[in-house]
Amino acid sequence: MPTPRIPKRTDEEWRAILDPAAYSVGVKDGTERAFTPGNFNDEKRAGMYHCKGCGTPLWSSETKYDSGSGWPSFWQPVDMADIGTSTDYKLVYPRVEVHCGVCGLHMGHVFDDGPPPTGQRWCINGAVLDFRPEE
Repeated sequence: MPTPRIPKRTDEEWRAILDPAAYSVGVKDGTERAFTPGNFNDEKRAGMYHCKGCGTPLWSSETKYDSGSGWPSFWQPVDMADIGTSTDYKLVYPRVEVHCGVCGLHMGHVFDDGPPPTGQRWCINGAVLDFRPEE
């Protein structure tokens, strides 16, 4: 069920805590280019991917897989209670936009072409993630 996206900070507050790439993607609903160096697409270590806006753990390396899309992809979030979705009409067809349910930062989109067990591909922009490897 879609949840409204309500950013929890002012534009000035976002600019103070996010780098330009994270601001462009997370606040202005941008998309980083596929296969952008450093976007965690090739990250193979065990760990958690946290929201860069609020630090909430949203994605686990245990559900990450190589979708071939050029963006970090997961077959499910850590906790659906921390995820928000809305319908995005920016292209010709509607898509399900994903945002952090805690702070409202735009993350990416979810598609129904992923692997089992969920069949979903949570295609997330690395610019809005903070990876914390297991120790």
